[in-house]
Amino acid sequence: MRLSPVALLLPALVALPAAAIEVDGRIDPVEWEGARHITDFRLTQPLSLEASPYPTEAWVKSTPEGLAVAFRNIQPPGVERTRQRTRRDEGGQLDRVNVIVDFDGDGRTGYDFMITLAGGIADEVVTNEGNFNNDWDGNWQYASMEDEAGWSAEFLIPWYIAPMRKADGGTRTIGLYLDRVIGSTGERVAWPTASWVRPRFLSEFNRVELPAFSQSLLAVTPYVVGVHDNIGGDSEFDAGADIFWKPNGQTQLTATINPDFGQVESDDLVVNFGAEETFFSDKRPFFTENQGIFNFGMLLDNSQLIYTRRVGGLADDGSGAASIDAAVKLNGSLGGMNYGLMAAEEEGDAGRSFRALRLNHDFARQNIGLLATQVLRPWLDREARVLGVDHRWQPTDSLTVTSTMVGSDIEQDGTTTRGSGATTVVDYEMGDGWRQQWLAMHFGDDLQVNDFGYLSRNNLNYGHWQLSRRMANQPEASAYASHDYRGRIIGMDNDDGLRLQRQLRLIRQSDRRDGGNEYLQLNLNAPAHDDLLTRGGHALHRPGNFSLSWERFRPRKADWSWEVDLWAGSGGLAGNDKVGYSVQFQPTYYFSDSLNAFVGAYAEYTPDWLVWQRDNLVGRFEQRYLQFDAGLAWSIGQRQELRVKLQAIGWMRNCRRRWWSARTGGRRWSNRLATTR
Repeated sequence: MRLSPVALLLPALVALPAAAIEVDGRIDPVEWEGARHITDFRLTQPLSLEASPYPTEAWVKSTPEGLAVAFRNIQPPGVERTRQRTRRDEGGQLDRVNVIVDFDGDGRTGYDFMITLAGGIADEVVTNEGNFNNDWDGNWQYASMEDEAGWSAEFLIPWYIAPMRKADGGTRTIGLYLDRVIGSTGERVAWPTASWVRPRFLSEFNRVELPAFSQSLLAVTPYVVGVHDNIGGDSEFDAGADIFWKPNGQTQLTATINPDFGQVESDDLVVNFGAEETFFSDKRPFFTENQGIFNFGMLLDNSQLIYTRRVGGLADDGSGAASIDAAVKLNGSLGGMNYGLMAAEEEGDAGRSFRALRLNHDFARQNIGLLATQVLRPWLDREARVLGVDHRWQPTDSLTVTSTMVGSDIEQDGTTTRGSGATTVVDYEMGDGWRQQWLAMHFGDDLQVNDFGYLSRNNLNYGHWQLSRRMANQPEASAYASHDYRGRIIGMDNDDGLRLQRQLRLIRQSDRRDGGNEYLQLNLNAPAHDDLLTRGGHALHRPGNFSLSWERFRPRKADWSWEVDLWAGSGGLAGNDKVGYSVQFQPTYYFSDSLNAFVGAYAEYTPDWLVWQRDNLVGRFEQRYLQFDAGLAWSIGQRQELRVKLQAIGWMRNCRRRWWSARTGGRRWSNRLATTR
């Protein structure tokens, strides 16, 4: 029996492995054979859930090299394309696509990967359903390509990029979300129809079962640095290394020895006359790599039990920033439990020791976690221990309850101080765009978490009720695509029963059809007290006041984009008798897609600005503030850029009077004119 050459070749073809995906932005049908094909994209911005008016397709495929995703985006001729280049994580109103992956499929942590039409990228970690943090930078492959009909993008996300549980039976179930943004209109189409404007986002991802693969990674990055002081004549040399070891997806070890953080971008300059500490995000690679598991927020702005800027912060002896000897972090999963361990050591007699343990477990409709931290501060003879428990419960498809409980145990100079706190938020989706939210916070006067964490204040009891309505379907002739109306009633007291805030807040947040957005907010405040301004002294009584703000952003049209912020409000001890204002305007001109320049002006007038002087003495100032900004950005290529920025500030303040805060008996406080100068 004779066999044809084709018949002889067939067994060899069957035995050949599937073609590896070359990440070049060209969607090769052979490479993507067998991939899951997705076409049901729907409008989620505005949140009408209508079928996508822009043909969009995606392919998802599990490969030994990583999770591969491709987009094919058809762009009608009448829809302008945005091709401007951006630096990593810059974002902006651009044509772009996003892939967000929850590798464990439990709704706790997602990893966002974004590619723009011009080939720019961004990556973020998503926690607490919809909190995005772009401090994290992952190592993944990407490409985009434009043609006459539209544009395409390809992603290849390695399996070692994030901790994940061990696969079961040769398959892995992930949570997956894909979306496309049309930059010139601001519209977003997504699969599935999840949105972070709702109480749930991560837990609404589609569950996708894929073949399981495992990858390993070992990377050692040494450094040597030399510094010479031209004035003192001294020279200093140093060396160290960063180590990343990921034997598989279940275990990931990150370590740093004698780290040098000189390559990290500098913080913005901040002048703070207030009583609350300024919060700065962390850009240091060791502390951003796989940090999501350690996230433990407490609802108050920027609050968290691990604030990594404490490590290497101001030394306990006041000598300046502390030097870090070494730090190590271990993330992984064991059975149904995710865990994280972190430790860091500072050098010298004033050096501190930081420890953290994180555990969490996911159940069918709820998730519970624990975070324990310890900080040893020998210079202060202080040991700080904090324990937090967080819980998320979704009893129905429309109701979500999230709660935390925190306790601190501080030993210093032989004295022990214990404090506690708790928070809860209840979100209820009522249907037809209606939503209610109840939120409560209690932080006891003795709660202390700032040895390792960040809490802007303790001694606080806060509650609010919010009713909101989302109106996604605006008339075609309207300049607006959608509105989100919110009304909130706020009450805040300290543990002594002193009224700190009674506020009615009204908000309208809108998306416009030109791709821009608009924000309007009115705050009406009843008379209350400020118990922080005098830094532990007598509280200051403040009369009722108001504020009204309006913000408008218009993305690039032709060669221009611009944004404007307007604010007017009262305050201080004058209440509504004196009204201040601020105005900000910043236009940007685009010489090309890679070169742009901006100028900005900001003016502020505060007729009754309160600044603490000493003890219970408060100064009342008339303040005028002017700021001028200008800058130029040139994106030379994907790996080179040139940025120049100028900032000038003018500040004038006149001291009108000084006032003492005095106690008149019980919980009553008054302010009286001071005779001292």
